[in-house]
Amino acid sequence: MNGAKLGVLALLAGTAAIYGCTSDTTASNALTHSAHVAATAVMPATTVENFLLVDANFEAHELYRLADAKAVVIVTQSNGDAVTRSLAPQLKALKAAYAGKGVQFMMLNSNLKDSQQAILAEGAKAGYDTPILMDSYQLVGESLGVTRSAEVIVINPKTWAVAFRGSLADASTAKALDALSAGQSVSMAAAATSKGAAIDFPARAQKMQLTYVKDVAPILEAKCVACHEEGGIGPFAMKDYATVKGFSPMIREVIRTDRMPPFHSDPHVGKFSNDRRLTPDETKTLVHWIDQGAARGEGADPLGSKHLVAVEWPLGKPDIVLEVPNYTIPATGVVDYQHPWVANPLTQGKWLKASTIKVDARQAVHHVLTGFMNDAPKEGQPAFENRWGASVGSYAVGAESEVAPDDAGTYIPPGGAIGFQNHYTPFGKEVTEHTKIGLYFYKPGETPDIVMHNAQIVNNAIVLPPNDGHHQEVAYMEFPKDALLYSAFPHAHYRATSSDLWIQYPDGKKKLLLTLPRYDFGWQGHYNFAEPIKVPAGSKLIAHYVYDNSKSNPHNPDASKTVVWGDQSWEEMFFTRIRYRWMEETSKHLVNYDEALQGGMLIGMLDADMDGKIEKSELKSESQIGTMLLKNWDAIDKNHDGVIDKDELAVATKMMFGQRRRQAAAATPTAAPTAGGK
Repeated sequence: MNGAKLGVLALLAGTAAIYGCTSDTTASNALTHSAHVAATAVMPATTVENFLLVDANFEAHELYRLADAKAVVIVTQSNGDAVTRSLAPQLKALKAAYAGKGVQFMMLNSNLKDSQQAILAEGAKAGYDTPILMDSYQLVGESLGVTRSAEVIVINPKTWAVAFRGSLADASTAKALDALSAGQSVSMAAAATSKGAAIDFPARAQKMQLTYVKDVAPILEAKCVACHEEGGIGPFAMKDYATVKGFSPMIREVIRTDRMPPFHSDPHVGKFSNDRRLTPDETKTLVHWIDQGAARGEGADPLGSKHLVAVEWPLGKPDIVLEVPNYTIPATGVVDYQHPWVANPLTQGKWLKASTIKVDARQAVHHVLTGFMNDAPKEGQPAFENRWGASVGSYAVGAESEVAPDDAGTYIPPGGAIGFQNHYTPFGKEVTEHTKIGLYFYKPGETPDIVMHNAQIVNNAIVLPPNDGHHQEVAYMEFPKDALLYSAFPHAHYRATSSDLWIQYPDGKKKLLLTLPRYDFGWQGHYNFAEPIKVPAGSKLIAHYVYDNSKSNPHNPDASKTVVWGDQSWEEMFFTRIRYRWMEETSKHLVNYDEALQGGMLIGMLDADMDGKIEKSELKSESQIGTMLLKNWDAIDKNHDGVIDKDELAVATKMMFGQRRRQAAAATPTAAPTAGGK
């Protein structure tokens, strides 16, 4: 055994004496906890089911994504526990000793009284260098049979069995890790029991039998059936008790891994008017009902007594339905973005309030974007995005309708045309897609006061190194005038794992507005703020994306490739769409600040340290825009100070995009401009 290992064992063994001098609070908690355990007969888990939890820094951790690890170590934690705090150096040493041996460490906080901010502060104070997962609903702690902090649970990822369980202070932990690291089974006597603080799990003491009829069906009808009904976008219809019970293991799995319901912002950050999440009580009710055996209960079946069928138009009958030209999607191969268009049938201008895009082949339609054009293209010509104005709606799985806030709308003039950007993905079967878009207008004589705008925080200079499991990219957009932010729509592809949106005020202070700890490519949509966010002039909206370009990402098409921006799903994107209004603008007093806002897009894309200028080290030669700027650096850097400032970049942007427009006029473009890509 090497010296480092001996040091770890000595540190662990030397802490055993602490258990003879616990604080009065800890001792009192221990007595109370002993009685509670005796009353509820907590049984330690022998195997561990998959779960996803977010740590106090809003990073997601899914257990089964660690299948390639040699071992997974979970250490239970509770704020204020002197035992766990005192063992922080031992945990740090243990983690360091196995850093290169494929062992993954995490801490688990299942204490109901500990908030996210308190856990973050506790981690900093105690010096923990291991992520602390927030088990806010206690579902993971319950299933593991957790009773105390400072307990170690060692999991074998080959079988997901609990290979060892004991006290963090017990030297046997290292022996168990040695065996698993060497591919051997763990065989040892029962380890010492943790003397950390007791953690109360109120649900263990509850004897109430949950039933489908009384407790579960009302939750499903309120939160799930809108998608899980006949003709809905869910994979099965929750039509009766037998069906729900049959799918109950899957329901439990998708709840524990936070895949359903499909609203992925973290509940600790922000409030949203379109929040589709289950409440904590609803979540626990569903999981506990399944754990208890999914009993039916007495009485009529609340779902079986109804025939729930998805309506064609969820917002009601549209004022106008536009039919997009049919497109036959092949069974295999690559389909370039399609850009059809339809003539605008309006003979007089109207204010658009809402829209719904209805597709036939959900498996094949990745997204649909739209844009109004003052002049219709010639027959047979595509409607590329460089001709677009206002959006009249968009589609992605889970986001078929867009509804403007009260007293807000988008003005659609008469004539012209509506252009589309359609992204189709073959799925093994040839299908013909016939997309329709339903438009809903304000009534004649009604004029909304608020004018809505759309913009994108984009970074098409992203470069993802191969085999990088945690690669971060950043971009920002600076607002030239006071605005109100209404919603955000994060979008990337298969390698994206998380996304967030911050505001940085002119005085430098920052606030987190939205965080998606686990980005889900299969479910996308707007996150509508319950109260619009004030964006003072000079503020920056900052977006971060984290990408997993490693083999640990089950959705990664190829971990060995360097990945850059691209339209297709096996390429990657960085695209956060925002909806906002200018504070001083009304429908009777229009302003033109969007040009200034969009003028800062390029520097926000390339200025990684957000100091208002671009250095050569911030440019990536693997990206097209990086190569272009590096090639022309001396010509763009007019004052030769070694950086490109906003004014110099503005001149270069006009030159580059002016050249692109001239080229586009001379030849039919072969790819969508990045500003419209999605």
